[in-house]
Amino acid sequence: MTRIAVVDNDSALVSLLTELFDERGWDSASYAETDTALAGLKEDVPDLVILDIWLDTPNSGWYLLRQLKQDPDLRSVPVIVCSGATNHLADKEQWLNRHGIPVLYKPFDIDDVYEMVESALAGSIPGMLET
Repeated sequence: MTRIAVVDNDSALVSLLTELFDERGWDSASYAETDTALAGLKEDVPDLVILDIWLDTPNSGWYLLRQLKQDPDLRSVPVIVCSGATNHLADKEQWLNRHGIPVLYKPFDIDDVYEMVESALAGSIPGMLET
């Protein structure tokens, strides 16, 4: 079964994504904090990670993204950055695009979520990040 990890501290968003993924027959796990997310992702490697870049602190999501892409067991897992911090992302969106990490801005259209997730699961979004 396809497993998608959602790393976000917004419980309403996590509930919505979990419901959407259940409708498609995808399993999901959720994490609200950086440390628990990294440990959980290492323990049960998902097929995809949806990551908010603003978790415990403004830079905690970036830290987690770097840890994911430097870990030999997790670096090939595709990541979709999902965030409402548009100003914070503006400076980094080109870098994310160059590394094949798409951005899903909150609020989002549900069809966009499905399209990005399906593309990532089909291998259309590279998981590898140059470090």
